[in-house]
Amino acid sequence: MSAPLLKQLSRRSFGKLLAAGAAGSSLPVAAAATGASPAVRKSREPKLIKPNRLHEGDLVGLITPSGHVDDEKIEKSIRNLESLGLRVKTGKYIRELRGNYAGTVTQRLEDLHAMFADREVKAVWAATGGSGAISLLPFIDYALIRKNPKVFVGYSDITALHLAIHRQTGLVTFHGPVASSTFSDYASGYLRALLMSPQSSLTISMAAENHERGLTQPAFAVRTLVPGVAQGRLIGGNLSLVSALSGTDYAARFAGKLLFLEDISEAPYRIDRMMTQLRLGQDYNTAAALMLGIFLKCEANDGEISLTLAETVDDQLKALRVPAVQGYSFGHIAHQFTLPMGIMARIDTQQQTLTLLEAAVS
Repeated sequence: MSAPLLKQLSRRSFGKLLAAGAAGSSLPVAAAATGASPAVRKSREPKLIKPNRLHEGDLVGLITPSGHVDDEKIEKSIRNLESLGLRVKTGKYIRELRGNYAGTVTQRLEDLHAMFADREVKAVWAATGGSGAISLLPFIDYALIRKNPKVFVGYSDITALHLAIHRQTGLVTFHGPVASSTFSDYASGYLRALLMSPQSSLTISMAAENHERGLTQPAFAVRTLVPGVAQGRLIGGNLSLVSALSGTDYAARFAGKLLFLEDISEAPYRIDRMMTQLRLGQDYNTAAALMLGIFLKCEANDGEISLTLAETVDDQLKALRVPAVQGYSFGHIAHQFTLPMGIMARIDTQQQTLTLLEAAVS
């Protein structure tokens, strides 16, 4: 057998093996073969796209791109969205289960794409966070989302989707309560203001309920680490995901921006490691400011030798030359405000406010 023919057969055999392996996995076949979506943009950030505002009676697509949800959470999600005057359409695979994920990557991806493609659906809302959203990133049809810009809401593990969609399409997405969260009056009020009643300027004050808890629970207390006033475009989310995406095509670029971070159930040494990873990739001093939310359950266990969360944050941020705060009202809490990714905003550490300087929806 000739050498060229042998090479040709080898390529064919390798292609068959690769296709067979992809078909037997939980990953989309085409994407598994290439390793990345051809739609990924690696250069400059795209032009900002604002989704249309929501109106009472609009249809919302409820999906689970991360962790599994049971019927109780689905019912709570529907009640929450209906309390905003919205109608709900559930994803085809919303009840799927694979490990702790809401089905395979292919199933979760199909629900995401289907909701953005459905012209009757005006918003896409994650039912919960959990884990697993990061696995969708190389297979997302970003061109589809660019052509069908819609309100997209969620937080925690949904950060991976926020950063990727914003970086690849320029769409303003919303780091806010997942549909199964507790919709407090404070949280619902800011959701309505941002998604349904666009304003050219909106000043967000911290929740009184969080202030009260801060008197006895340090995690809820607002701390000014570096005082000042600064403005820039909002970027960030859950620290675990922001750090996990560092160095990838989906990473948050925070030079000149207001970087916001939150997390839950992470020991201080892990917070320190993740914040150091971000700092090694991009100098925090290049950001306009750093805004930390409420890091719930992020102290060491009793009797464990450890820095406190406050000491860890101080070591990371107190020497900065840009404004830095901790304890603002966002994170894994009931009384949280929603942050629109990519919108110009101003932080005032003395007033303990965040002011959105433009409407987030059109």
